Amino acid sequence: MVAHAEPRVTRRRRAELLHGIYVIVNEDGRALELTRAVLDAGVRVVQYRAKRGVDAQCVRSLRALTREYDALLIMNDDWRAAETFDCDGVHLGPEDAGFDRLATIRAALPERLVGLSCGTIAEARDAGAGGADYLGVGAIYATVSKSDAGAPIGIEGLRAIAGTTALPIAAIGGIAAATAGDVRRGGAAMAAVISAIALASEPRRAARDLIEAWNH
Repeated sequence: MVAHAEPRVTRRRRAELLHGIYVIVNEDGRALELTRAVLDAGVRVVQYRAKRGVDAQCVRSLRALTREYDALLIMNDDWRAAETFDCDGVHLGPEDAGFDRLATIRAALPERLVGLSCGTIAEARDAGAGGADYLGVGAIYATVSKSDAGAPIGIEGLRAIAGTTALPIAAIGGIAAATAGDVRRGGAAMAAVISAIALASEPRRAARDLIEAWNH
């Protein structure tokens, strides 16, 4: 843990942490609890996902907590909220406002990270050309966390996309400690998880297991 770390205020410095386990926490009353647990375990990338509306107080608390640990806080969906709450970046999917206006968002957030969800080689190439900092790729395996995740692309699908882009990839979809190593060997720089933490009886231990599996 890095106590009271200085903010990572540039895009380059923020991008230095785009590796390892990437935890997505939902706005369901447990976001702060889960974030503290995974940060204690060693996770350094956290995404806040609020499909029913951003809780301002929660985001402010998450911002303070992630900064204390020198970790990234990524806002899901809402790039304007990412700026308002001084998040390190935003992650956008095809259904999100601004997904098709990457140049506009890149200009508005010049020193923050922008991640885009991609499921095909063509989408990955477009994202790279448009100025994205990393890609969310999946679903790798079947998942219950996202009803619109689509059919799993598997490790071979991940490998095919990874081979066409220099951008770091956050693989997502059904990833657990038992499969984290396969995901890394498939070309991902990060393994993004939701259920593996949210449904765990001991979230801190689950995060440690994921980190250990990723590193070994």
